[in-house]
Amino acid sequence: MDRTSQWVSSPDIPADLLIRIADDVFPLLKGVMVPKCGYIRKAVAAARGGATATVDLDLSALPGGADAFDKAARYCYGANFEISVRNAAALLCAAAFLDMHPTDGGLARRVEEFLAKVGLRTLPGAVAVLRSCEGLLPAAEEIGVVQRSADAIALRICNEVLFPTRSPPDWWTAELAALSPASFHKVITALRCRRAEPEVLVAAATAYAELLLAEVLAADGHAADHSGMHRALVESVVAVLPSTDDAPLPAAFLCRLLHVAITICASAKTCRDLELRVAAVLDQATAGDLLTVALDSAGERVQNVDTVRRIITAFVERDSAASSGGANGRSRRASLSGAGALQGGGGAMQTVAKTVDEVAAEIATEESLPISKFVGLAGAVPKEARATHDCLYRAVDIYLKAHPALEEMEREKVCSVMDPLKLSYQGRLHASQNNRLPLQAVLSALYYDQLKLRSGDEGGGGWDAYGNGVMRSSAAGSARKQAKEEASLARENEALRSELARMRAYVSGMQQQSKGSSSSRGKKGSWLRTLSRLNPFKAGIWGKDTSGIVDGKTDAMNSVKSKRRRFSIS
Repeated sequence: MDRTSQWVSSPDIPADLLIRIADDVFPLLKGVMVPKCGYIRKAVAAARGGATATVDLDLSALPGGADAFDKAARYCYGANFEISVRNAAALLCAAAFLDMHPTDGGLARRVEEFLAKVGLRTLPGAVAVLRSCEGLLPAAEEIGVVQRSADAIALRICNEVLFPTRSPPDWWTAELAALSPASFHKVITALRCRRAEPEVLVAAATAYAELLLAEVLAADGHAADHSGMHRALVESVVAVLPSTDDAPLPAAFLCRLLHVAITICASAKTCRDLELRVAAVLDQATAGDLLTVALDSAGERVQNVDTVRRIITAFVERDSAASSGGANGRSRRASLSGAGALQGGGGAMQTVAKTVDEVAAEIATEESLPISKFVGLAGAVPKEARATHDCLYRAVDIYLKAHPALEEMEREKVCSVMDPLKLSYQGRLHASQNNRLPLQAVLSALYYDQLKLRSGDEGGGGWDAYGNGVMRSSAAGSARKQAKEEASLARENEALRSELARMRAYVSGMQQQSKGSSSSRGKKGSWLRTLSRLNPFKAGIWGKDTSGIVDGKTDAMNSVKSKRRRFSIS
């Protein structure tokens, strides 16, 4: 009443219309309000008591509340009032609710002119209008002011990207932080409709998430008293991020956001969404990014290995689907050009394999890390995706060194993720002297080197680091000689002697449990025959088919059978 007494034209005339909005009461005159408000006119007509009776109306459902009605009543009385970007949407909603649409346009026309000439002409103004609509839903959406504001923001952003007006050029990203996640999603949709570049969507999404979640990211899940609020905020932000197809977000940002989501126990849907987003850009991630996900909130202990494994698995499945989807179109072009199978995603897969090996080497030092988790992580990438297994061998060796109490079978399970035949020469040389490896791994490396050296001596050819037959020039003779000398030194290593002694004891025990004929044959011949029966290329987890070697070097392989024995312990 104090507020209306300042602008009511005839305070001496008793009020015959009381408008109640929550705790506010507006004593007004029916003669002033009825001609300009269709809603009040209908309410007064339906009221009982005659034309002179005082009508009491409750308008608590009015969008914008008492402030919006105060300005609407001022307009009806002809008093001055201010239209700003903060109340323009509320005035439009109030005018629509009160049915204030006379022949001259009324209040709605004046507000529309303000929005067209002032309110939506600048980015900060459009953001303020859209933000004011957040408390006016769904009325603001029904009259279209929400969509108009979002379109105006998208237009101003596109213009700012093309023709910057301020410094730094990305100043506009900070303006979006004032919006709620639902309003930000409408802006992203409007940008997509205007075919904005993916870089614009990425810049908007990352800046919005970092500014809106600044407190959550800084707390890193430690603020338990605000965990519920943080959880709801993170889930709402993740839900409105642009899709991966429209704008792939940076891997480092996604990994950090996933770590926070896991720490504050966000919903499974939110975590899975982030996992798939990281998988889509995994070839851009570093080992540090994945370690951010794998470690706990303190960054000291390995805790989320399964999450990293699911990310890698999703990337492999995505890469396989992409490769198979384009295989039909590529096969014809490859056959016409004479090229081999094209590796559409080979580069990305090799990059991811290297990153996974680095992550495996980092987490291998964790004493409480089970074998199954280590093997599941390191083996998530197919073996054929790695050109060489040296990095993977390093991770395996670190794990074996950090877990010295493993049994022989357990060490074999750890080593099952790598292929000793895909190690470089230096890697095989190190493996042959590594007493932490299981016996089968050592024998595989030694047998492979022996086979290469024999085939090189007899056939005049050789084998490259991955077992492919190649013709060597005469200049390679010195390299073969040096390789023989190094192999001889490796065979004389004391660690290797102890491993071979254990092998002889193991074979003797197995022979005693076998049939009589097997035991009689086991006592004859030299230890090299026993080694040939344990040929890792015929059976075991290290088995590998050598039929290609036999076909390519028939004469060389025939000479191998009669060649002198390389591994002598005399």
